[in-house]
Amino acid sequence: MKYQIQFASVILLGAMSASAQVASHAPSLEGALPPARLTTLQVTGKTVARVNGAALTDRDLVREMFAIFPYAKQHNGFPEKLEPQIRRGALDMIIFEELVYQEAKRRNMTISDARLAREEQEFRKQFPSTDAYQQFLKEEWKGSRQALREKIRRSLLIEAFLKQEVVDKSRVSDIEARSIYNQNSQKYAREELFHIQTISVLPPAGGVEIAAEARRRAQNMAQQAKGAKTYQDFGLLAENISDDDYRVNMGDHKPVGRNQLPPEVIKAALALKPGEVSDLIQLGTAYTVIRLVAHTSAGQAPYAEVKAQLQSDLQKERVEKLRAALGKKLRQGARIETL
Repeated sequence: MKYQIQFASVILLGAMSASAQVASHAPSLEGALPPARLTTLQVTGKTVARVNGAALTDRDLVREMFAIFPYAKQHNGFPEKLEPQIRRGALDMIIFEELVYQEAKRRNMTISDARLAREEQEFRKQFPSTDAYQQFLKEEWKGSRQALREKIRRSLLIEAFLKQEVVDKSRVSDIEARSIYNQNSQKYAREELFHIQTISVLPPAGGVEIAAEARRRAQNMAQQAKGAKTYQDFGLLAENISDDDYRVNMGDHKPVGRNQLPPEVIKAALALKPGEVSDLIQLGTAYTVIRLVAHTSAGQAPYAEVKAQLQSDLQKERVEKLRAALGKKLRQGARIETL
């Protein structure tokens, strides 16, 4: 079993920033991976790069490659065509992190012993037993707990530095978000949407007797539907008696625009309040009843509705720019050698 020292903010920033280095930090090619064309990597501890004299090994490189492309863990290898791309992205990332670590040390940033002890304790929780933990120490750190603690300290310093120089500086205030919202009102326009559930009777083609039977079924269906008081009650009834394809999804059509529904359904929906069920609606030879889940009027989405997504999107953009600028700055004057 493999264990890694990973901290949430470092991984998050890595996922955001590596897009400038590789086409996708975690390529979604699960259905396209040819099992017979996978590249496996042997870890020997050899140096793959030096940053201002500090050696980075293939162990660091492969660990980062798995972080970029975790799917490889399931198949013990990387897609042959993607492996060079993933390798370059991982190499750039471990060089970047080493530069960040060295800058954090240059600024005399520290991690308290109490924080280090807490993180070490959390790290140990990954292991099912003391024996498993000791085996990990032996394989990865030659049995040295101190070496492991220094690796954890290093990760925490990187995390702290990136929070200070990237995360905190990328935050988007409410004032900024509202200003962008006001300047781009057209972007937040939305169409009129109807969210409904249906129960339908769809009779086969036939004569008067079939039409009369369909009408009787529909009237009985409508009466039962009126008794459904909740989304789940209506949905379970749809599953049991509806003829339309939406029965497999609790009768739920999901929000759709006005132009995607028949005029008769639109008319009925406009007369309902959320949670109410319509009278029987005839559509040619078919019958249906609808339950209105929600009706959203056309217009501009309220700021409160889009605020969180707007802030998140803008912060991601700022993270990319700040991280790229930081990487460029740290590389200036640095001695970087790749082997």
